[in-house]
Amino acid sequence: MEKKRPQILITNDDGFAAKGLRKLVTLMRTLGDVTLVSTDEVMSAKSHSCTIRDRLYVHQIQKEEGFVEFRCNGTPVDCVKLGYQKLMPEPPDLVVSGINHGMNAASTVVYSGTIGAVIEACMNGLTAIGFSLFSLDPDADFDHLDTAILEITRKVLKEGLPKGVCLNVNFPKRSEETLKGIKVCRQAACRWVELFKDQYDENGQQFYDLEGAFESDDITPDTDLWALNHNFASLVPTCFDWTAHAQIEPMKNYESLSIKP
Repeated sequence: MEKKRPQILITNDDGFAAKGLRKLVTLMRTLGDVTLVSTDEVMSAKSHSCTIRDRLYVHQIQKEEGFVEFRCNGTPVDCVKLGYQKLMPEPPDLVVSGINHGMNAASTVVYSGTIGAVIEACMNGLTAIGFSLFSLDPDADFDHLDTAILEITRKVLKEGLPKGVCLNVNFPKRSEETLKGIKVCRQAACRWVELFKDQYDENGQQFYDLEGAFESDDITPDTDLWALNHNFASLVPTCFDWTAHAQIEPMKNYESLSIKP
């Protein structure tokens, strides 16, 4: 009896035409049957947003043996929800998001639509990985990632992941130096120093453009930023539980506060 191929759901936040997405589809099709549910437009910085007031439309674009492609007017999280609930005959063995144009390391992960999709899958008991490249170039070279992405994916398909854990994987952009390897690490502490720039439209109405610079001094060897800056792929085990567990006991004294009128 022929072994059933893994069922893989793919999405992204860079839109259906993104080069990174098409590379990921090509790679995943060597490992399983692929359902692609991509966004109609670029949905960067959508984080975990989902559509609750507008209409969601899905259009099937292509179907062939082992591959079906849909496009959705919603967010990456919408794509995951629709993918496993409505568009696939059975839950996927793996949800993969990316390959994002731009890193999703350190605190950028909080804003990321790419990782929002991964977290959505993880929250619903699905195995999930997000892949990103440290380059915003729409024509970036992704060919140096093939072996690493395939090896990580094969291992996850074979061994699974702990309950409530997904993977956030980032790669440095291609250089003359060969990718050194994979570092399992923590998310670096950092921040965006933001600036709203005053602008005026053709009618003289004021509006604002958000600009900013990424700053971090947390670049010790156990962080994702260190790994990327030293030509390693960073692999951060990620979860959706935002509880500061270490502070539960120290803050028990809040329970003694009197709240009676």
